[in-house]
Amino acid sequence: MTEELSDSYDVVVLGGGAAGLSGALMLARARRYVLVLDAGAPRNAPAEGVHGLLGREGVPPGELLRRGREEVGRYGGRVVSAEVLAVTREADGFRVTPAAGPTVRARRVLVATGLVDGLPHVPGLRERWGRDVLHCPYCHGWEVRDRALGVLGCGPLSVHQALLLRQWSDDVLFLPHTMPPPSGEEAERLAARGVRVVPGEVTSVEVAEDRLVGVRLGDGTRVGRDALAVAPRMEARAAFLAGLGLKPVEHPSGAGEHLPVDATGRTDVPGVWAAGNVTDLSAQVGGAAAAGAAAAAQINADLVAEETRRAVEAHRASRPAGPGRRG
Repeated sequence: MTEELSDSYDVVVLGGGAAGLSGALMLARARRYVLVLDAGAPRNAPAEGVHGLLGREGVPPGELLRRGREEVGRYGGRVVSAEVLAVTREADGFRVTPAAGPTVRARRVLVATGLVDGLPHVPGLRERWGRDVLHCPYCHGWEVRDRALGVLGCGPLSVHQALLLRQWSDDVLFLPHTMPPPSGEEAERLAARGVRVVPGEVTSVEVAEDRLVGVRLGDGTRVGRDALAVAPRMEARAAFLAGLGLKPVEHPSGAGEHLPVDATGRTDVPGVWAAGNVTDLSAQVGGAAAAGAAAAAQINADLVAEETRRAVEAHRASRPAGPGRRG
């Protein structure tokens, strides 16, 4: 962080993705003094386009964020590249400490730092992530429709993922990898939907001419596939909140960790809200943006309530003492 900043803001937004920028835009339009601190590591950076976002279908992720930053700036909001190391409580708000540059004060904080996808340790897998190694069928299913698809078993949602992908292709294989092969009702559901199970640990991803062509099993068998779906373990980027006593907890789905919030986006720490993937593991870009805007409206209402209370107190203190009043 090299540019000069003010010492104090109404709201500091942590994270400059869809949720953070949407929240900042709402707050800036509400005439709040807003700063966005963004570490610059968007989760969807490897993807060619954002899908399912009305009016912006297929827009490259970087272009969407560029437009978002420009819109926030149009209304006076500041967006700065900086990783946040810590957030601590002060008497009248919070102090935010970036990795470089001065600390800044905030009356309220919106956490929108997203999450990290923990992928299985299979050689070649991460290099294809966001391209032909996919996660969300709703984000990328159309792009691999009617192709030979594989689903790597690596978590509690893997069978569900295989059943979902069957909607986009008739040729879906489930590769249990290091998990036990499906049995009972799970095996029955896969068989009923025509999803074949190929047991054996996947030891590498096969690539030719910069495209995935299959996977290699531990016994040397090559299984041809055009794309591979993985259900990663998703973990909230929230270690910097430890000083506030806020720590991610296991998500009810078993798919990872998140920051719990109430229906308005409030965390357990008064004055701190969270929105987007840091709290909702399944939120797509549109949902994350909506959550950021909704949380921002709640933050502004909270600030208005505080300002009104102080104004009432000041008004009462300024009135002259009348008959029968002690003042």
